[in-house]
Amino acid sequence: MVKRMVGPGAVSAAALARQVGVSQPTLSQWLREANKLAAMTPPPEEKKPAVSAGPKKWTPEEKLRVLVAAQGLTGEAMGALLRGEGLHEEKLKEWQQAAAGALSGASAEPLPAKERRRLAVAEKRVKELERELHRKEKALAETAALLVLE
Repeated sequence: MVKRMVGPGAVSAAALARQVGVSQPTLSQWLREANKLAAMTPPPEEKKPAVSAGPKKWTPEEKLRVLVAAQGLTGEAMGALLRGEGLHEEKLKEWQQAAAGALSGASAEPLPAKERRRLAVAEKRVKELERELHRKEKALAETAALLVLE
């Protein structure tokens, strides 16, 4: 209704009220509220583009997509891809090395002692939990068997 009362070919609230059966004061109120809302929001040309706080956070899937797209490209085609993605060639090479290292199975650098200890504790905890799960599964099976026998 508000759209029909504003812009080119606008209809007055009284005329629109006669056409649609909504009271003229109600239509006028809607128009005033719409104008208040429009005054609060800046027009599209005044909206500022969002400024990123830092470099883009790339997901592994996005990195892989770019690596596949860059495969075999050289010169101008590579430059166009990098510009289009907003990347530097060094970052792409870093991703390629990381992917190659991950696929070769060899880690780029050994884990620090703190991480090795944390990993060992986690592995020990997993084994304990597996033992406990196995024990509980046995007890459950025994209980189920006793219930079946009853």
